[in-house]
Amino acid sequence: MRIDPSLLDAESGYRLMSGMVVPRPIAWVTSLSDSGVLNLAPFSAFTFVSLKPPMLAISIGHKAGVYKDTAQNIIRNEEFVIHIADSSLMNAVHESAAEFPPDVSEVVELGLETTASECIGVPRLNLAPIAMECRFRHCFEFGEARTRLIVGEVMMFHLRDGLLENDKIETKALDPIARIAGPRYARLGEIVTLKTVMQTSYSKP
Repeated sequence: MRIDPSLLDAESGYRLMSGMVVPRPIAWVTSLSDSGVLNLAPFSAFTFVSLKPPMLAISIGHKAGVYKDTAQNIIRNEEFVIHIADSSLMNAVHESAAEFPPDVSEVVELGLETTASECIGVPRLNLAPIAMECRFRHCFEFGEARTRLIVGEVMMFHLRDGLLENDKIETKALDPIARIAGPRYARLGEIVTLKTVMQTSYSKP
């Protein structure tokens, strides 16, 4: 089967690629509007782009030419918190994707408790096992749909006790959720540990 991407509109391209690039980690993002409304939304086009300083990137689209509240809040106020949710929060993550009016807080509607961040003004969610306080650093726009890739620098990490072992996150203890195609999510399956690949030095003849 062959598919010519030039024949696909943005929606068709999204449906196709979101089923191919799987599973995807979910950035569960809190941000503040100019009027102080605490917005919450999940984004599954999400990764890290720098280790020193630690920087994260999320891709945010728009609807009918209007960018989502999260993108507008971050660009205006330059602060946000990225959370990693575990399986106990799956329903809350999914429900926070609904399109609420800008003056309605998803955090309040879902009854989620928050606590003040240490380095920024945006609160973080109490129940999330990982929260990363971020400051806006870059915004890039891509393609005909002008999707925004927003990059933030992590100013503070917050981890649930018991997640860190030998300077690494214990993935089973984290129990993260991932996004697959459509309104579907996945949990961890079998974890396979392989031996570390050693680099071999080859001498020139």
